[in-house]
Amino acid sequence: MSDSITDVPGISIGTAEDMTIGTGVTVVLPDDRAVAAVDVRGGGTGTREIELLGADGTIDEVDALVLGGGSAYGLAAADGVMAWLAEAGRGYRAGDLVVPLVPMAILFDLNNGGDKSAFAQGADERLPYRALGRAAVSGAGAAVPEGNFGAGCGAATTAHDGARLKGGQGTASASVADGITVGAVAAVNAVGTTVANSKGQFLAGAFERGDEFGGLGGPAAIEMPYHPLDKYGAPEAGGNTTLAVVATDAALTAAQARRVAMMAQAGLARAIRPAFAPLDGDVVFALSTGRVETAGTPRDMARIGMAAADCLARAVARGVYRAEGIPGWPAYREVYGAER
Repeated sequence: MSDSITDVPGISIGTAEDMTIGTGVTVVLPDDRAVAAVDVRGGGTGTREIELLGADGTIDEVDALVLGGGSAYGLAAADGVMAWLAEAGRGYRAGDLVVPLVPMAILFDLNNGGDKSAFAQGADERLPYRALGRAAVSGAGAAVPEGNFGAGCGAATTAHDGARLKGGQGTASASVADGITVGAVAAVNAVGTTVANSKGQFLAGAFERGDEFGGLGGPAAIEMPYHPLDKYGAPEAGGNTTLAVVATDAALTAAQARRVAMMAQAGLARAIRPAFAPLDGDVVFALSTGRVETAGTPRDMARIGMAAADCLARAVARGVYRAEGIPGWPAYREVYGAER
């Protein structure tokens, strides 16, 4: 196993970045249409097509899921993904046509430096999101790059004391009994912190495997009980989000996938302090490729949801640990020691 979401059979990942602007897109691509659900906890989300994943939705399966930067401008990335899928004949059949179903969530990465002139001129044709979406989906495969890749390219977060810290993309996976695999990918752009103290211990340290995020695992004492919540130097500034997809090869109904997404949110709460704030856009999607039959009992769902939460907590810490610094936003290893 590669310890990534693509350990789930039937899942590929594609990423694309624009380093000049400082933004990117991540596409989670199932081999075939897959059952999906979503759980939204943030108070300031930016999304597309998630209503069809609601409890009263009629359609349970999707063709791809997209996570992207760019705030509301970034939602155009789904257009590029849709175009690629339609050309491949993939989507919901409507007579002789196909309509790809591509839910998406975005994060705010507009205050991270870089050349933002295209935004200032009203989102002209120079904005790259449609092209990034197409590039990401067309290059989807088994490798899941961590750090400054995909939706994590321009992501930023905070250190244990509220100082600036580079965020990023992380992934993790786990095996569950009965041959079930669970995985997660996350793009960390939180106003809160993933780090507990000046030693550099991660809040998710208890879930660390080996030294995957610094070898400082175990319970960590929190040094800053009152986080300043001013990532951009102004307490009222918004635009803070962690986006995630958890996936499993267990055969789930839409209702069961929704429960897994809800349980997976515990991973964000364990790994980020605070999570689900009023201006956060925190969103977790759940995806089932349906390759392993289960009894579908509450115990089965609890095991899958628990594994999803654990994987998501690890993915969050890994995304921050493996990020590289950019001007104004130092990397974890710059702040807490390169030896880690």
